[in-house]
Amino acid sequence: MTLQLTEKDRAMLRGDEGAAKKMAMSIIVRMAEISNAEKLLDIVGAHIDSTVYIGDAGLEFAEKLASLGAKVAVPTTLNVSGIDEHHWQEWSVSSEWAQPAHRQMIAYQSMGTIPTWTCAPYQAVTKPAFGEQIAWGESNAIVFANSVIGARTERYPDLFDICCAITGRAPAMGLHLTKNRAGQILFRLRNISTDLQKSDEFYPVLGHLIGKLALDKIPVIDGMTVTPTDDQFKAFGAGAASSGGVALFHVVGITPEASSLEDAFHGNEPAQIMDVTMDMLRESRQALNHTDSGKLDMVAVGCPHLSLAEYKKLASLIKGKNKHPDVKFLITSNRAMTLLAQEAGILPILKDFGVQITVDTCSLTSPMLPPEIKQMMTNSAKHSYYAPGLLGKDVAYGSLEDCVNSAIAGYIIQDESLWKK
Repeated sequence: MTLQLTEKDRAMLRGDEGAAKKMAMSIIVRMAEISNAEKLLDIVGAHIDSTVYIGDAGLEFAEKLASLGAKVAVPTTLNVSGIDEHHWQEWSVSSEWAQPAHRQMIAYQSMGTIPTWTCAPYQAVTKPAFGEQIAWGESNAIVFANSVIGARTERYPDLFDICCAITGRAPAMGLHLTKNRAGQILFRLRNISTDLQKSDEFYPVLGHLIGKLALDKIPVIDGMTVTPTDDQFKAFGAGAASSGGVALFHVVGITPEASSLEDAFHGNEPAQIMDVTMDMLRESRQALNHTDSGKLDMVAVGCPHLSLAEYKKLASLIKGKNKHPDVKFLITSNRAMTLLAQEAGILPILKDFGVQITVDTCSLTSPMLPPEIKQMMTNSAKHSYYAPGLLGKDVAYGSLEDCVNSAIAGYIIQDESLWKK
C-alpha cells in the first residue's frame, strides 16, 4: 500500500519548513509506512509522554529537536517530568538525576508546549472534543480521551507523539479510524451491587480485571447501573491500560460511542462474551495486594494525578485527625490542581495531617522514595501493578478511606464490607 502525502507533507519531508519538521516528518512517514497507513491526517492537539527522563537517549532526542528550532504546530500538553523541579531536594533524588531531568523539561518547554506536567491532561486544561483527532501519549490519558471524551488517538509510543505535535500530522491508522473503534469483547456485570458500583474502590479493581482479560482488544462493559464520575473513569482506565493494553473501552448507555450494544459493536457480534462476577472481582482485588504484612511505611495517592475533587474528598476524610508519626503520606498531582486546592483552602488541612505533596512528577518514574520505604498502600490499580517491579516495594490496595484509616492507625486496614455482599 502506497502512502499518499500532501504537498505540505512533502515540503516538510524535504526540509522546506526547517530541519526539525524534516526530522519529525521522516519519523512519521516511516511509522505510517510500517503501519500500512494510506495517508496522514490533521490533529488538533497532542500530549507528550516522553517528557519523563529515563536516560540519555530520551534527553538527547529532545535536545536535538530543540537545537533544530522545533516548535509545536498544535496546542501540546506535557506529561509528568522526572522531578518536581522546585522541591526535588526534599526527596531522595540525586543531583546526577535531577540535572538531566531538568534539562529534558527545558527542552520540551522550549518548543512552545504548555507546561502542564501531568498524566491527566483531560483534567488540567481544556480537553479535546468528541471526534477530534489528537496524538496523545501516556496510557491512562489515551484511554480516557478515546473512551470517555470520544476524541481519537492511537496508543502512541514515546518520541513519536512530539513528532506529531511538531508537524500537526499523524498516520491515519488504528483508533483514528471509525472502522477500528468497534467493540470486540463483551463483559457483562452479573449481580454487582449498586453500592459497590458507586464506590471509588470498585473502578480500579474492575479496570485491573478487564485489562488482564481484554489485553489489547476493545472491551464493552454492559450492566453498569450508575454513571461513573470522571475520577472513577480515570481510575478504571488507568487500571485497564496497565494490566492490559486497553486504549479504548465502551460502557453501554454511558460512554459516547455506546448508546446501545449494537452501537458499541458497530452492528457486529462480539468475538467473545464474558460474565464478570463478584468472585472474579474479589480475585482481582486480591491481585492488587503484594504484601502479607500489616506494616505500613507510606500511603501514596495520586496515580494518575489527584484532581481537585479528590483533593477535596481527602481533606474531608482527614480534617481534625492525626497521622501516625511512623507513616508518610504522599500526594502526587500537578501544579494546576494543587494551586486550585490551595485557593480552596485545602492545603493547610493536608499540612496539619502531615501530608507531603509533590507536583509535576510521579513516584513511579522518579527515584524520589527513600530506601527505608518498603511497605506502601495506595488506592491506585496502576500504582499497585507497577510499584513492585519499578520500585521494589510491597504494596497493599484499598479505598481512599482505607488509606486514611491506615495512615492514622500506623498499619494496613482494609474494609471488606462491600466485597462480601
